Amino acid sequence: MKYIKKRSKHRTKSKGFSLIEMMVVVGIIGFVIIGLVSFFTGGARSWISGQNQLKAQREARMVMDRMVKEIRGGKSVETGSDGDTIIVSFPDELGGGNVKYELVGNTISRNDVNTMIENIPEGGLYFSYYDDQDNSTGTPTQASKLRILLQVDVDGDMETGGNADVVIETEVNLRNFGIVGS
Repeated sequence: MKYIKKRSKHRTKSKGFSLIEMMVVVGIIGFVIIGLVSFFTGGARSWISGQNQLKAQREARMVMDRMVKEIRGGKSVETGSDGDTIIVSFPDELGGGNVKYELVGNTISRNDVNTMIENIPEGGLYFSYYDDQDNSTGTPTQASKLRILLQVDVDGDMETGGNADVVIETEVNLRNFGIVGS
């Protein structure tokens, strides 16, 4: 006996994917990959921005600490007309001489030679002066205390109305205020 297979008008189950199914899968995978790349790129940018801000904060703290140390040892201070320059005079007992801190462009320099820190916006370094009664004084040479405000703008957005990325403010008492010496 011979069995004859009848051909069915209906196709049997195929063992592959159709072109449309493949295109849908590739499209879905493409969207997932684009989302992941965007997520990781955003994370990398945030990490780099955080590292830059951390570096700026560390540098600002080091500059502030050095200024405070030298200003604290001074017997008197003088300032420029715009409030972002200070000249500290030391007593003869400490070797005499002067140290000058100044905001030039967007950098703070020490004695017009050493660049201390960059990315300082206009008005980002400001000195205010006080007498021994904690009253604001217009004559820095009579000051026994001063306040320093230092702002650092890492991303440059202060020009368009943004905020400073690092702001440090401190108060310094002149330890040798009033020492008479040449």
